[in-house]
Amino acid sequence: MPDREERHLGNSKTLPWRLELGASCLNASSVEVLVWAPKAHSLAVKIIGSVSEPIPLSQESFGYWEGTVQDISPGTRYQYLLNDTIERPDPASRSQPDGVHGPSEIIDPHTFSWTDREWRGMPLEQYIIYELHTGTFTPEGTFDAMINRLPYLRDQVGITAIELLPVAQCPGTRNWGYDGVYLFAPQNNYGGPDGLKRLVDACHAAGLAVIMDVVYNHLGPEGNYLADLGPYFTDTYRTPWGSAINYDGPESDPVRHFVISNAVYWTHEYHIDALRLDAIHGIFDFSAKHLLQDIGEAVHAEGQRLNREVHVIAESDLNDARIISPISRGGYGLNGQWSDDFHHALHAVLTKERKGYYE
Repeated sequence: MPDREERHLGNSKTLPWRLELGASCLNASSVEVLVWAPKAHSLAVKIIGSVSEPIPLSQESFGYWEGTVQDISPGTRYQYLLNDTIERPDPASRSQPDGVHGPSEIIDPHTFSWTDREWRGMPLEQYIIYELHTGTFTPEGTFDAMINRLPYLRDQVGITAIELLPVAQCPGTRNWGYDGVYLFAPQNNYGGPDGLKRLVDACHAAGLAVIMDVVYNHLGPEGNYLADLGPYFTDTYRTPWGSAINYDGPESDPVRHFVISNAVYWTHEYHIDALRLDAIHGIFDFSAKHLLQDIGEAVHAEGQRLNREVHVIAESDLNDARIISPISRGGYGLNGQWSDDFHHALHAVLTKERKGYYE
């Protein structure tokens, strides 16, 4: 295991891209906490419903705070106490049962009983994709409610993969998903962590792959407390949806670690087969090694470790062959990209719309 400084530097040659951030269960009654909060003067874990004093975390290298919390079990809710007065959810929360402003919940990922041990994924050229929105696909609007529709999608529609619009926790109960603010927490009203795992497990049992739409170009405005903790965002660039994420400025290494860990987290903890990276033209990175290459390498390495075929797909209107060119030829090594030009041209022809993307 690399020492603490190597892990915190976010060097992909030494860092095991597993989820360390947030509250990770050590056993049934203790968790290890790791959070990047260089702006904090003090940081403690407040256990909701406990009469005990908040448990202080130790300040470590590179702006990280960490510690071990005893006598805490899965299902317990907690917050971080910033500078003795400010209560904030965990930025790497695995579950937000009360929404974006409420406390986070301890989740033990090892308690779910997967049945897809023999699933190995499939080549990308075999994907016939049905994109869907969890909240509107069924009257119930949940992960579990979709399971009964899988035979219809496979046998009647003829698909081989579903693509979920973003499910990272966002405000309220009605949202496309592109205002997510807790990247590691599946939307609570959709069914939370176990609901999503049941859906993925059922998809694999039905021979269907699962694509996860992830948003790494911005976070939504409501419930977005990352700026209180550190320079997760930058004013150097602008996006039309919100503050650009700091991938190449001062102290950007831990931000990159945060996002790359999230990509691997979906692959490892939720058995997701492919990631669709939203609007990569809004991911600004002039580092020597682009974030997209880092994500692709980390996800593919995790797939190899798990003996599963996994893919990274970009949504891009840049018409840049580098995105899907092999790393050996100077590319980022992603598996594919959406052909937005074809979509926009076809839409304009069929609808006569000539505004925005369709000018």
